[in-house]
Amino acid sequence: MTLRVDLDILQKWIAPGSRVLDLGCGDGTLLHSLRRSHDVEGYGLEIDPQRIAACIARGVNVIETDINQGLSQFTDDSFDTVVMTYSLQTLLRPDKTLGEMLRIGKECIVTFPNFANLRARAYLFFRGRMPVTKQLAWQWYDTPNIHFCTVEDFEVLCREMQIHVLHREVVAQRFPEKLFKGVWPNLFGETAIYHLSK
Repeated sequence: MTLRVDLDILQKWIAPGSRVLDLGCGDGTLLHSLRRSHDVEGYGLEIDPQRIAACIARGVNVIETDINQGLSQFTDDSFDTVVMTYSLQTLLRPDKTLGEMLRIGKECIVTFPNFANLRARAYLFFRGRMPVTKQLAWQWYDTPNIHFCTVEDFEVLCREMQIHVLHREVVAQRFPEKLFKGVWPNLFGETAIYHLSK
């Protein structure tokens, strides 16, 4: 099974045999892969009935829940790692969810599209329209993204919330982004991947 690049990278930060909660787990691809490669005890939260059905078909433990309603059903430090991929920017209060992730998990991993990427900036500058790219594949009127976050915005939020950044990677698929993403992640990174702790 081939995983998205961000999912492949974040697996390096998850310890074998650990307890993992995946927020907005989609069809369960990540948890299914982690169970096979890392022997994790994994649970997913998902709101979409079709994706929940796909999780069940994969044998992934899934709970139907709206992350925007909070995570009060989980006690402090219930999980070793809480993961949320490509969902942060769709939440009503991403800051509160991030705090909850670090309450119920010893560590958390977050991935999100970088809205300050060079191609998104160029699209807006030259076309005068909201960018539509592989990572941002919706029109402005039907996008699930309600908080347009950049690498720099997320770094500031982590400092304000006194969250420790254990690892950070940015992903870029094309030239010149691939070459310069390590030097200027906010400009050249397409997807940001953060490994965080309290």
